[in-house]
Amino acid sequence: MSEGIRIVSDNALVDFATKVFTSCNVTSENSELWAKILVWANLRGVDSHGVLRIPRYVESLENGNINPRPNITLEKSSGAIAVIDCDASPGPIGMERAMREAITRAKKVNIGWCIAKNITHTGAIGYYAQIAAKSNMAGIVMIASRPMMAYHGARVAGLSTNPLAIAVPGNNHSPLVVDMSTSTVSMGKILEARDAGETIPNNWAMDQNGDITTDPNSASILMPLGGAKGSSLSLLFECLVSLMGDNPLIARLIQPGGDPSGFRQNGLAAAINISAFVEVEEFTNEVDLLATSIKALPVAEGVKEIYAPGERGDTVLSERKKSGIPIPKGTWDRLSEVAKSLGIDMPETS
Repeated sequence: MSEGIRIVSDNALVDFATKVFTSCNVTSENSELWAKILVWANLRGVDSHGVLRIPRYVESLENGNINPRPNITLEKSSGAIAVIDCDASPGPIGMERAMREAITRAKKVNIGWCIAKNITHTGAIGYYAQIAAKSNMAGIVMIASRPMMAYHGARVAGLSTNPLAIAVPGNNHSPLVVDMSTSTVSMGKILEARDAGETIPNNWAMDQNGDITTDPNSASILMPLGGAKGSSLSLLFECLVSLMGDNPLIARLIQPGGDPSGFRQNGLAAAINISAFVEVEEFTNEVDLLATSIKALPVAEGVKEIYAPGERGDTVLSERKKSGIPIPKGTWDRLSEVAKSLGIDMPETS
């Protein structure tokens, strides 16, 4: 294990994060939900979207970029669709609300399509997709954000890393979940490398001058996944989420005189009622069969096991529930600074 890593139980980490957020004037209910979603990412090995984000969240709560007590309102409602204005809420609070809204509509008209305007950083969006899967629905989540990724062929930021998550339920198998960025990696992976004191591969990011860098401290512009493919997906997510939500982000920010900084995002939560197409048990049995059939394929040289979508995270979750969550020294030190400033004790370690 790397030097300086601390091991913390998931319950202790949730308790710590909850105290941090309540100290920043977030309601106790929203603080706990926000904390649980962050630690869910850590439990599944997605440390880039876990508690390492807390210092930035606290900064944004203090400077007004995140509204600790938002007035989330239903702006549009018609059949399957809804648009909610999240009033700069913590992203996880707005997106959890959006998926619940989508599920409610899907129960009535088989599809729910809810756009959440004016949210902030949403964390690991696979969480919201699996809410639908646990309700025997298919869940789809898209996020649109400010420019921080290069458009294919450009040397400046022209798009966001707009992620996509899809989840479907299994029967005996856990839900199949994919959660992916349209960039080669998320900015959280850069932060993770920085906290671990590691370099990054030469296809992850450019510096502010548009030159490729392996230094996570210099990385400021992320590279699109698969070149034009990632760029195109990100651009279309902006259309499906921001433009359809009547809250465009990208065009105005990349035009001359635009300010690409900021914290606002938009999100889409969609739920599809599986039973409208096929019996749920038949569908979930087929999901189980599909997953086991994929896993039974002959492995390539050097590969120990084939994972169906979401299985790797399930495996890490099982391990970390038992042994605890590793916190790198850089993350621990930054969390300690936050705790000290708020008068909160750091969580116990093992």
